[in-house]
Amino acid sequence: MGLHARLDRPALSVWAKHERDSDGWLPLWRHMEDSAAVAGRLWDEWLPLSVRRLIAGALPGGEVDARRLVVWLAGVHDIGKATPAFACQVEQLAQVMRGYGLQMRSRQAMGADRRLAPHGLAGQVLLGEWLEERHGWTVKQTGQFTVAVGGHHGVPPEHGQIQALDRHPHLLRTHGPSRTLWKRVQEELLDACADEFGVRESLAAWRAVKLPQPVQVLLSALVIVSDWIASNPDLVPYFPEDVPRTGPERIAAAWSGLDLPGPWRAEEPARDVQELFASRFDLPSGAKVRPVQEAAVELAREMDEPGLMVIEAPMGEGKTEAALAAVEILAARSGAGGVFFALPTMATGNAMFPRLLDWLDRLPAPKGTRHSVLLAHSKAALNDNFADLMSNSRRIAAVDVDAFEEREWRPSSRNRCAAAELVAHAWLRGRKKAMLSSFVAGTVDQLLFAGLKSRHLAMRHLAIAGKVVVIDEAHAYDTYMSVYLDRVLSWLGAYRVPVVVLSATLPAGRRRELAEAYAGKATGEAAAAFDVVAQAGDYPLLTAVTPGGAPVMRRPAASARGTDVELERLDDDVDVLADRLERELAGGGCVLVVRNTVRRVLEAAAALRERFGDANVTVAHSCFIDVDRAAKDAGLLKRFGPPGKADRPQGAHIVVASQVAEQSLDVDFDLLVTDLAPVDLLLQRMGRLHRHLRGGEEQTDRPQRLRQARCLVTGVDWNAPVPAPVRGSRAVYGAYALLRSAAALLPHLDGGRERPVKLPADISPLVQQAYADGADSPAGWEQALETARAHHEEHRADQAERATTFRLDAAARPGRPLFGWIAAGVGDADDTRQGRAQVRDSRESLEVVVVQRRTDGTLATVPWLKPDRQGRPRAGLPLPTDQVPTALAARTAASCGLRLPIQFSYAEVMDRAIDDLEELHIPAWQVKGSHWLAGQLILPLDENCQTRLAGFRLRYSPSDGLEVTRDERQEGSVARSG
Repeated sequence: MGLHARLDRPALSVWAKHERDSDGWLPLWRHMEDSAAVAGRLWDEWLPLSVRRLIAGALPGGEVDARRLVVWLAGVHDIGKATPAFACQVEQLAQVMRGYGLQMRSRQAMGADRRLAPHGLAGQVLLGEWLEERHGWTVKQTGQFTVAVGGHHGVPPEHGQIQALDRHPHLLRTHGPSRTLWKRVQEELLDACADEFGVRESLAAWRAVKLPQPVQVLLSALVIVSDWIASNPDLVPYFPEDVPRTGPERIAAAWSGLDLPGPWRAEEPARDVQELFASRFDLPSGAKVRPVQEAAVELAREMDEPGLMVIEAPMGEGKTEAALAAVEILAARSGAGGVFFALPTMATGNAMFPRLLDWLDRLPAPKGTRHSVLLAHSKAALNDNFADLMSNSRRIAAVDVDAFEEREWRPSSRNRCAAAELVAHAWLRGRKKAMLSSFVAGTVDQLLFAGLKSRHLAMRHLAIAGKVVVIDEAHAYDTYMSVYLDRVLSWLGAYRVPVVVLSATLPAGRRRELAEAYAGKATGEAAAAFDVVAQAGDYPLLTAVTPGGAPVMRRPAASARGTDVELERLDDDVDVLADRLERELAGGGCVLVVRNTVRRVLEAAAALRERFGDANVTVAHSCFIDVDRAAKDAGLLKRFGPPGKADRPQGAHIVVASQVAEQSLDVDFDLLVTDLAPVDLLLQRMGRLHRHLRGGEEQTDRPQRLRQARCLVTGVDWNAPVPAPVRGSRAVYGAYALLRSAAALLPHLDGGRERPVKLPADISPLVQQAYADGADSPAGWEQALETARAHHEEHRADQAERATTFRLDAAARPGRPLFGWIAAGVGDADDTRQGRAQVRDSRESLEVVVVQRRTDGTLATVPWLKPDRQGRPRAGLPLPTDQVPTALAARTAASCGLRLPIQFSYAEVMDRAIDDLEELHIPAWQVKGSHWLAGQLILPLDENCQTRLAGFRLRYSPSDGLEVTRDERQEGSVARSG
C-alpha cells in the first residue's frame, strides 16, 4: 500500500532531508520507506547468519519477528523530525508545513533551547509515548526498543538529556492550537509505519520481551547503516527526481548501485585434515599436518558450540594455518560471515594481509562470489596488495553524518587525520564503516576500540559480532591493553562470536584470565576447571571454552624438530661485542644483534661498522620512514629468509635490530646476541636462531663454528651482586620483568653446554617460572626482586586504573536500555595518534611526512627512493605548494611517514614541535582532492637530510634511519632517540 496512501496532507508535508547546494529535499514519509526497505535488504542479503540468529533468539517470533523489528525501527528512526525543533531549520520547507496548520517559531526565535531536542532523542521520546499511550507499554518496557532511535547518530541518550527534554515539551509540539495537530501527525506517521511494516500485531507480544544489551547494540547499528544508505543522494535521489520511480524501484536501483558483497557463507570442510591443509595452504612438497594443527581442527569440530580457543605452540609451528583452519569450521558452525585477524603492529598486519588473501583465494565458493576485504590500520592505503584491490573498486560518494566540517586544517588542529585509509569496497570507507568489510587484517587497536566508550561504538560492535576473531601474539599486550582486551572478550562472548587466540609464550595466569573474560566468571565446579587451566604446564596446549561453559584442554605433541640453544653471558661493552663477533665470524656467518632501544642499536652498529665495514652491517628499527621500513623488511627476508627463498650472504654479515626483529619476519640467523628482555620476548628472539634446517639435522651448510645454536645475553652488568640491566632496558620493560627473566634463565646461563634451552620443551616452563606468583628467588637477589616487584605491582595497578577511565561497561541485565552506554567517553575513536593512545599505555605521538627542501626552497620527495612496481621514478618528484601535487608524487610523499620518537611525546616539546611545523603549513594541500596529504604534518629535511625541530637536531639516512640529538645551540648534552 505504501506510506503515502496511509497519510493525510499535514503528515505528508513533513520534511526529513534537504540539500543546500541543489535545494533537493525528501519528505519524511519517503525517507521512512526508503530506510525500512534498505534495512530489509541488509537483513536478507548482507547480515551474517550469526547476527540474525542472535537477534531472533530474543524475540518470540524468531527470525520473522527479528526482521520485522529491524525494518520497523529503521522506518521510524527519524520520527523526531516531525517536531518544531527540527522542522524550523529550513524556512521554505517549514513554511509549507505551516500552510497545513503545523505552526512553529523560526529557528532564530527558538534559540538555544532547540539543541535540547536533537531529532534522535526527540524520536526516542515520541516512539516511547506512542507505545505507552496507544499500546499499553510501561516506561520500563519501551527504552530497550526506543534507544535504537535515540542513538542513531552514534550516541545513545543519557538520562539527563531525556529529563531536560521532558521539561521543554514545546520543542516536540508547539504550544497553542496547533499542538493537537502536531500530536496527531506524529501518531499518524507511527500508526502508518506499524501497519506498513507489519508490526502492529506483534507489539503486544513484544511487551514481555527483555532485549539483551548486545541485541540492542546490533539493532542500533543496523538502524545507523540503513539510515546512511538511505540518506545518500547518489544512491537514493532527493526530490524532485529526474525520473520518477516507485518506492521498490528506488531501492532496487540503490541496492544495485551500492553493490555490497554479501557475507561469507562458510561450509564445514572435508573431514580429512591433511586434505584440508593441502587445499588451503601452500605447503612444501611432502609436508605433513602438525599435531597442533590437527588438534585445533578436531577441537573446533568437537566444542559444544563455537567459543574461545587458545592455541599455545612454539614459533614456526604453523599456528596461523591452524587458526585459519579452525576459523573455517567455527564460521560454518556459527554462521559467522567473516574474519578479523588482529595483530600487534602495522608490520605484522602487513605481513599477514597477503597470507589472508591467499587463503581467501583457496576457499571454496560459488562462481561469482565476492568478498569485501580490508587492511585495517592508518597506513593501509600505502600497502601495495591493498592498493591493487582498491583500484578495482568503483567509487561511490558516501554520506558521513558526523564528518569534520570542511574548514582550513592547520598543524595545531586537534583533529589531525591519520594517513589515508581506503577499503576494497568503495562504500565501506572511513572511520565508522571500514570494519564492516567481511575479511579484515589489522592492528589489535581496531579490536580494542570495541571496548572504548566512543561515538558510533555500535558500528564497531556490529562489525565484530558477525565475524570469527583471531588474536595473534596474545602475550604482546601489557596490563593497560589487557584491561580493554578482557572487556572486549566479554562482549564477544555475549555476542557468541568465535575467537581464536594465538601465542607462543602465554603465562598460565593470563590464559585463565582470557578464558574467564570470554566465558564469564565461574563458580563452584566450573571455577575448579578454570583453576586447572591456570595450573597447566603442558606445551603445546589448546584450551577451549564456550560462553557460560567450563574449559576443556587438549595436549597435542610437539612436532619432531627441536633446537638446543646454549646461553652465555656477554659483558655490555661494544668493543667486547666487536671482539667476540670477529672470532665467531672468522669463517663467515650471519648474526642477529637485538637491542632494546634505538640508541643502543645505533651505538652498536657504529662500532661494528668500524670492524666489519658498512656493507656487512645492516640496521633495522622503528625510526625509519614507512617506505624504508618496508624495504628493510623485504631486504631481511630476501637475505635471511627460508632456504630456497633467500639469497644468503656468502661472507660475514651482522644485522643490528630493535624489537622489530621479534615478530612477523621469517628470518634465520646462525648466532644471536640479545639484550636481556622479558623471557617470553627472549624466546621469540631465539625463534630467529637456527629457525630452519640448513644441511640437515647437523646444520652442515652453516659455518662450522656456528652449527650449534648459541645466544649471547648482554645489556646487563653481570658482575654486580644482582644482575643490573642497562637503563634503557629498565625504561622499556621495568626492572622486575628483567630480573625475573634473568632468574628463570640462570640455570641455563650457568649450565652452558650442559644445560641448553631446549626449544620447544623449555618454552612453557621458562614462561611460567618467570611470571608465576611466589616463584623462588636466587640467593642474594631477594631484596632487589622485592623492591622491583613493588614498583611493578604499583605500575600495573596504575595502568589498570587508568585504563578503566574510558572502558566500556560489561553488558548489563537483559531489558536494561542502553541509555548512557558511552557516557563520559572519548568522542570519536579511530586509528589516529589520539585514538591509539586511548587503548595503548603510550604517550600521544607525532607522525610526520618527510620531504626534502631543495636549495631553491622548493619541496620534493626524498632523493633515495627506488622506482615503483611500474618502473615510475619516485625520487625527487616535485611537490608544488600552490596546488595539489600529482597523484604519484602525493602518494610517494605519504609513503614517507615517520613516527617521531618519544622525545617529542612530552607535552611541552610536542607543542613546540607543532609550532615549528606551523611554518610549513600548505593550504593548497588541505582540500578535498588531496586525500594523501591533507591533514598531514610536513617535516622538510635540507639537502644534507638534516633539520631542527623543538630544540633537537634531526638527521636521517636510509641506512640508519632517524637520529635525534640535542641542538648544541641550546644544550651541550647529546641524547639519541631511544
